[in-house]
Amino acid sequence: MADIRPFRAIRPAKGMESSIAALPYDVYSRKEAKAAVADAPHSFLRIDRAETQLPDDVDTYDGRVYQKAKELLAEQIAKGEFITEQKPCFYLYELVMDGRSQTGIVGCASIDDYANNVIKKHENTRAEKEEDRIRHVDVLDAQTGPIFLAYRRNEGLSEIIEAYKSGIPLYDFVSEDAIRHRVFCIDKPDDIEKISAVFRDMQQIYIADGHHRCASAVKVGLKRRTEHPAYTGEEEFNYFLSVLFSDSELMIMDYNRVVKDLNGLTKEQFLARLSECFTIEEKGSEPLRPGAKGQMGMYLEGGWYLLTAKESVKSADPVANLDVSILQDYVLEPVLGIKDPKTDKRIDFVGGIRGTKELEKRVNTDMTAAFSMYPTSIEELFTVADAGRLMPPKSTWFEPKLRSGLFIHSLKQIEETQREELQ
Repeated sequence: MADIRPFRAIRPAKGMESSIAALPYDVYSRKEAKAAVADAPHSFLRIDRAETQLPDDVDTYDGRVYQKAKELLAEQIAKGEFITEQKPCFYLYELVMDGRSQTGIVGCASIDDYANNVIKKHENTRAEKEEDRIRHVDVLDAQTGPIFLAYRRNEGLSEIIEAYKSGIPLYDFVSEDAIRHRVFCIDKPDDIEKISAVFRDMQQIYIADGHHRCASAVKVGLKRRTEHPAYTGEEEFNYFLSVLFSDSELMIMDYNRVVKDLNGLTKEQFLARLSECFTIEEKGSEPLRPGAKGQMGMYLEGGWYLLTAKESVKSADPVANLDVSILQDYVLEPVLGIKDPKTDKRIDFVGGIRGTKELEKRVNTDMTAAFSMYPTSIEELFTVADAGRLMPPKSTWFEPKLRSGLFIHSLKQIEETQREELQ
């Protein structure tokens, strides 16, 4: 069973939401983050990436960065730019991109469900990336970036969601990237219990995006347990901020690859090697997006090719049969010598949101060949996670991105509320 709970959100005061909401911290380089906040004094990116408020010679992971983040958050709360909900609630968070809507339930998930694999993963995490967010959460005493979770469609939840979306939203704004964001509050006790009960009946939910943020939140919670040996399990640090979406509403975009060279092969030799495992069709100069699983586009020397995997390379294994695995196992490693795409400097990854023109641009500037992939499906993600397996790196690209700053989960909320009531 999945333990999903309402919480007392710290959220933007009315009118501040559009200037506070920010893209996730990890989509920016330090230079990009600094430029993004230069003319945005309320942007939550200032808190998520507080090194932007310090001299350039201060290391991104310096302790002063996390203290600065804490100061900035306290300052905005003191100014009334954030408010704290009076009672625990769920929220709906709708994002509309290019006319397509997806609506998630905002609540808190259990660190025990993560540890017991009720919350299923499909990616490995890296210790250094975890450590940054561990320190950020620990120093702020709050989780500021929601974890993107997914569940198999449930009619009961869909009915509640649609009923609340017919009401008046707390927030309704369009961000600079033309994404519409709407937030609704679910505060009726009966509806809160219905939502919690539906999740209690679910045997699994899935991390769609945010594996590092999730692992970091869990490790902070486990650390707090050692510091509070009499913990009951009800403390806020036992839960982490999440937005849960039905699989029926999610879209995964392609996550494409560009490579530096052909590993010493001529174009003709390279195509000959590819023809052993793929049928190859020349498609001219028009950008190519593959139209079906088992296909991939390739841009090389000014022309596009359609590669279709032969039956001999397909597999019943849920990981080996992913298109990104087929590319890795039959092209990148055996032909191009790229054994570890996480560390090899000869490969780079381009999110599908950038389009095929970006692939052409990279090949025409600093790369030699590009591969446009057919998107991994949400069902493939579920199948891999259910099998207890991991996807290759950069297998999925979710759009639109959840904004940070619209919901903050305080790890001290319940304790502070109890103290106030006793005074």
